Amino acid sequence: MRLPFVVSVPHCSYQVPEEMIPSIALSEREILESSDIGTREVFAHLPVRMTLWSRWNPIVADLNRDYRERGPEGAIPQVDRWGRRIYKPNCLPTGDEVEERLKRYYWPYHDRLSEAVHDPHTEILFDCHSLARLRPPGASDILKWRRDFVLGNNGDQHGEIDSSRHDITCPPEMIRMIKKLLEEGGFSVSINRPYSCGFITRHYGRELIRRGKAAVQVQINQALYLDEKTLHVHWIKLSTIAVALERLFREVARRI
Repeated sequence: MRLPFVVSVPHCSYQVPEEMIPSIALSEREILESSDIGTREVFAHLPVRMTLWSRWNPIVADLNRDYRERGPEGAIPQVDRWGRRIYKPNCLPTGDEVEERLKRYYWPYHDRLSEAVHDPHTEILFDCHSLARLRPPGASDILKWRRDFVLGNNGDQHGEIDSSRHDITCPPEMIRMIKKLLEEGGFSVSINRPYSCGFITRHYGRELIRRGKAAVQVQINQALYLDEKTLHVHWIKLSTIAVALERLFREVARRI
């Protein structure tokens, strides 16, 4: 039986369209570092109603940004998550190229995601990412914040409404329940620290919570399964995590 959830994994791919490669300033390793390594393998095989994962690296189109966001960190970014310039000199995409990228790489994902979110059988959207053990330049946290999992509902560290942000995307008692289940599985967990949630969780969460449903951003610490020097995945560790997450998802479905 499929669980009444939608799983979104928008940053999992390291692929770049062949026609873009001559304009890219990043090395192969840097392109890989720009993705959420291992998140497709961790999250994309859970027994849920629908799973969506990106085919293309976030440097091609950042699916977790509002399409109206332009500039260095917009939906068609000019810098990667580490602040490195993506393009060689004089190779930035033009306005027409930006619109074409949105059409080809951004909207197909969001059209499918919107349809899944509006399905009356969907109870929770989980938007899934990874968290580097070491913080990227400009990150607001220090190393001690890097828990095994970070859950986000656009609220404070208890999942309650934060007056400095917009409405929460998941009831506080639900996100605290998910935190408790993860902790019972042996993981360390924080809520909305160091990151709250991105565009996908906020945008679709507004609709879901109005209907008595929820959206949660989930970030997993890459140190749980990734050799940070070689960027090689420890497949046994990753498989163990995937099994633990399936148990978690089944228990969440039982309790809602």
